[in-house]
Amino acid sequence: MFDNKRILFAAGGTAGHINPALSVAGLLRYLHPEIKILFVGTADRMEAKLVPQAGFALRTIEISGFQRSLSPENIKRNLGTVKKLIRVSGQVNQILDEFQPDLALGFGGYVSGPVLRAAGRRGIPTAIHEQNAYPGITNKALARRADAVMLTDMAAAQRMKCKNPPVHTGLPIRRELLAANPAARRELGLDERPMVLSMGGSLGARAINEAVCGMIALLWKERAVQFHHAYGQYGAWVPGLLQQKGVDLNAPELTLREYIDDMARCLSAADLVIGRGGASAVNEIQALGKPSILIPSPNVAENHQYFNAKTLADRGAAILIEEKDLTPALLADTVRMLLADKARLADMGKAARAMAVTDANERIYDVLRGLAGK
Repeated sequence: MFDNKRILFAAGGTAGHINPALSVAGLLRYLHPEIKILFVGTADRMEAKLVPQAGFALRTIEISGFQRSLSPENIKRNLGTVKKLIRVSGQVNQILDEFQPDLALGFGGYVSGPVLRAAGRRGIPTAIHEQNAYPGITNKALARRADAVMLTDMAAAQRMKCKNPPVHTGLPIRRELLAANPAARRELGLDERPMVLSMGGSLGARAINEAVCGMIALLWKERAVQFHHAYGQYGAWVPGLLQQKGVDLNAPELTLREYIDDMARCLSAADLVIGRGGASAVNEIQALGKPSILIPSPNVAENHQYFNAKTLADRGAAILIEEKDLTPALLADTVRMLLADKARLADMGKAARAMAVTDANERIYDVLRGLAGK
């Protein structure tokens, strides 16, 4: 069905949009080695790094999103976005002319808009996937014309007008995240002490970075924990802050990275995860059955990260700390308490695993197979 087909993916902005697309692309390539896959994204966001790393070709277009608050600077940015929208049509049409896709898929982010609209106008079958219960602006607009709308949470259907009935697929997770890597701790150079994996999203969350730095400094002298922290695109100041707090950046107990591009390995090795409540992060934690401390972002549409995190907390799979309550001392005390209670950690991990939807890739594949056969 897919052999020798040409599939175009549009996804960009953050890892929450890009990683699900890479998961589906990876499955298609695994099942159909002869398939032709091309990603469309931007040159200055995370897709420019993640897509080539995964071994897929990427073409870039110039596009940006509109700023909702109308400050003088944002008005200027919005004018620039309008100019890009005028030019982007030619860029997208050139890509479509050259690649000649049989199917176009959008996974959110403003890059999906012009690509899916142009593909639809040419009669190319289109599908979109929405990761959250509160759909983004781009996907809400595309849903009216897309041939297939795939949802992680069916609650999103109440907030979208779809051309065809939406399909509940769950969130696609990369194949390597569906099973623990028994060699992960050795590959990361860890010893028998517990490892805490912490991150604030692909861009980096200041509140989490500051709290994690303070937490590491408070627990540092005990030498009882190994830390692996990803500070994100805008967190380059984190190593300096840790140094100011007296933490040795060269110590074997500490690993700092901008972004975790081997999440399967790091999650497998982790005894406890600290992070946001985004859909991708939550589903990956569930898939590998990891206990977690979740600190949802208060700056997202409809506060959807809070409800993602609360679902895990209500089932005993996570501890929820709202950002307004977050302090280094509270985080350090919570980490210390959990690591001292191995039975509770095990129960939290089992509860997380019980919530996992592990066949999302297969459900999405079935939807795409139906479109490809048209």
